[in-house]
Amino acid sequence: MGHRSVILTLAAVSLAVVAGACGGKERGGAVGGASAAGKLDVSTAGWKTDFSKHTVPLSEFQSGGPKRDAIPPIDGPKTVSPEQAEQFLDDREPVLVARQRGAVRAYPIQILIWHEIVNDELGGRAIAVTYCPLCNSSVVFDRRVGARALTFGTTGNLRMSDLVMWDRQTESWWQQLSGEAVAGELSGKRLEVLPSQTLSWADFRRSYPHGDVLSRDTGFERDYGANPYEGYDERDSRPFLFNGKTDDRLPPKEYVAAVFVDETKPLVVPFSRLVRESAVNAASGATPLVVLYKRGVVSPLDAAAISRSKDVGTSAAFDRRVGRRTLEFQARDGGYVDRQTGSRWDITGQAVAGPLEGKRLRPLRHDQQFWFALAAFLPGAEILG
Repeated sequence: MGHRSVILTLAAVSLAVVAGACGGKERGGAVGGASAAGKLDVSTAGWKTDFSKHTVPLSEFQSGGPKRDAIPPIDGPKTVSPEQAEQFLDDREPVLVARQRGAVRAYPIQILIWHEIVNDELGGRAIAVTYCPLCNSSVVFDRRVGARALTFGTTGNLRMSDLVMWDRQTESWWQQLSGEAVAGELSGKRLEVLPSQTLSWADFRRSYPHGDVLSRDTGFERDYGANPYEGYDERDSRPFLFNGKTDDRLPPKEYVAAVFVDETKPLVVPFSRLVRESAVNAASGATPLVVLYKRGVVSPLDAAAISRSKDVGTSAAFDRRVGRRTLEFQARDGGYVDRQTGSRWDITGQAVAGPLEGKRLRPLRHDQQFWFALAAFLPGAEILG
């Protein structure tokens, strides 16, 4: 599909989402005044947001087409067992995996692509599971700010092509990629990012047989399993509603693994390198780390049916220290082996055979997304090419 066709498709998606909003009600009160909105070029009708408080230029917000919560978040989500989820998930489909206090849950991207936010509780912790299709970025947050748990929705607006969320308690606006409140009462506050990982459905089922899965019973009628952004992940195509300058060190939509040991200076490993090596040993400051790659995960943004999309694989990042040992990894026979003990490891960071069997590497904050998005929010990021 050509770039022009992709843009036309995305415009149609916006209209379809608005039409399918299931009669959701707008929350909010008075229209924001011109003095409060400043250079804000999107509608403030119905918003109680205090736009006099902001950490980014208001002119950077753009309407994505749908109105507030027309892309509806999921509240109080239902779950099913892996056996039940087998009925609607293909082995190679991507699922976002969150682990908290012994509880493990898979969030199929085929559902997240239609909702973008799930307000959930896992292991007794209030979490927000988020996915922005335009950046291909998935981030899990602790929903608490101080003693208060926030609940999030979609503003219908974008900033540098990334989802802008809002909280129902203060109507502050939040950037999905960073978890920062960028406008409103809570401006400058940041949500805690929690460890998460994208796996194939087959790997989730194998690694976490007792985990549960977000159900398709969401309370909304959506074509789960279909991709409303067909052809969007063409590597050299321009991002939708992105007015910034792209960093030409990599193609705009190159898949990258970003590792955040230092929140302001991520290490970036392009998938083009990971495809060749499968295990990249590196360090960030005093932290030795490894970025792993595994084939067998399809793109959610390629074919009309996600299950029929191209294989783009997935990545994971871990601290490679176990006790007093610093391990060095290499790919072998579809898995990974450390050179120090010969133990065999899987994509979840667990030793499955050898002297270290049963040990688990400490996961590092890591996201896989399109290069343009990371470069826009964190210019000058170091690329391990």
